Amino acid sequence: MAKEFNVPPVKFPSGGNPAGGAAGPQQRRLPTAPFQPPRSANPSIPFMSFDVNSAAASTSFSTPQFPSTISAGGATGFEDEPPLLEELGINTKQIYQKTISILNPYRINAHLHEDADLSGPFLFLMAFGLFQLLAGKFHFGIILGWVTMASLFLYVVFNMLAGKNGNLDLYRCLSLIGYCILPIVILSAVSLFVPQGGTVILVLMGLFVIWSTRVCTRLLVELASYGDEHRGLIAYACFLIYMLFSLLVIF
Repeated sequence: MAKEFNVPPVKFPSGGNPAGGAAGPQQRRLPTAPFQPPRSANPSIPFMSFDVNSAAASTSFSTPQFPSTISAGGATGFEDEPPLLEELGINTKQIYQKTISILNPYRINAHLHEDADLSGPFLFLMAFGLFQLLAGKFHFGIILGWVTMASLFLYVVFNMLAGKNGNLDLYRCLSLIGYCILPIVILSAVSLFVPQGGTVILVLMGLFVIWSTRVCTRLLVELASYGDEHRGLIAYACFLIYMLFSLLVIF
């Protein structure tokens, strides 16, 4: 026996006709405005007010303005910029002139070394280490360490001799020792073609050490005050320094 279900009757809104009959005029629903969230009390913050138009206008990016590189004369502004080496404080012409003055121990121009720098000494020390590396000796760290200690040693010795009147600073002392090590660098290059342990290499070592000692002593005496009174002691200190570096070449 089938069970009967009670279905409630369907009620249409007043005036409506589901069958499309002429029961009455069809009413149209008026369009409602879309939902808008409440605005913020502070209108200066666009992302809090949810105003798309104002937020887009306030956050729009403008095209970056770069300064013009065209000068009044028509040439580009980059041509007026100094070279990169000059901006880094590396004067290649001055390094070349100082190197030429070191190569001639009888005509040393001490005025060129009044402006101390470390670019030339660094190149000479790297060349010294490279020649030692070609000889099978890895001495880069030893060379840099010994140059630092030698500069401190010569700085202390000279200022103790000159007393309160000494004006030799550590930077200039490091520059002078680095430039005057050039004969030892040449000795290291020559030793690659000379038999080790022979008389020839020992004679060459003595000549190049005297060369470096003479140049360094003269520069110190002429550039620093009260150095002429202690020329012998300064020469002895320089001789010990460059003799120590020459031993790296021999052994």
